[in-house]
Amino acid sequence: MRILGVCSYKGTNYYGWQKQVGFISVQSVIEEVLSKVYDTTINITGSGRTDAGVHAIRQYFHFDTEKEKDLNQLAYSLNKMLPADIKIVSFEKVADDFHARYNAKRKIYEYRIVLKNKDPFQDQLAYVYPMDFDFDLFKSALDKFVGKHNYQDFTSKEEDEGGFIREIYKIKVDKKDNNISVVFEGNGFMRYQIRNMVGAALNIANKKENLDFIDYHLKEDKNREIISYKAPANGLYLVDVLYK
Repeated sequence: MRILGVCSYKGTNYYGWQKQVGFISVQSVIEEVLSKVYDTTINITGSGRTDAGVHAIRQYFHFDTEKEKDLNQLAYSLNKMLPADIKIVSFEKVADDFHARYNAKRKIYEYRIVLKNKDPFQDQLAYVYPMDFDFDLFKSALDKFVGKHNYQDFTSKEEDEGGFIREIYKIKVDKKDNNISVVFEGNGFMRYQIRNMVGAALNIANKKENLDFIDYHLKEDKNREIISYKAPANGLYLVDVLYK
């Protein structure tokens, strides 16, 4: 049978979601605990990668097993065994052909910024940003990313079978006091894409670049020129993955 799991995690102590030789990852920690509970090797497949230091509110993964277990009890047992910065939200049975990555229709991410020169309570959970900041310019810059575009200049991915084309359905920007939240919803995001988009918008907000910087880098009829602005990982959250 195939089981779909949902987990949340604080990514500070991990080298991203995906397991890598010589580094601790969220995937490897969950697999280790699942394998102990099932008393056999369990391999899990996530809905996608998150970079080192990136957090997740709802990350999805699936795995196969021949052993029947009470899934509520399974979640309870794993949460007793997992470190405090990883939580299993739920488990459910799904169709045998369900795939946590390939069946995903939309993904939602959030980027959090705190407009302060220093904040020890937010340091690992948001980008504490001490520079000059024009909110209207920031929002205008991000608005330019809505729609279907070629994002070749906003990702470090070397090749892409989709030609670096992605569609962002909406970007919501909120500001409350010194806290800024940017929520992205799209059909998929490439490596560093959101961090590079936020980085570009921040450098427009502090007037190092003009708004036409984004127009230029979204052009399709140009050679690839990957931008050098990348917001740090600690402000980024995978919020949800939509399968319908």
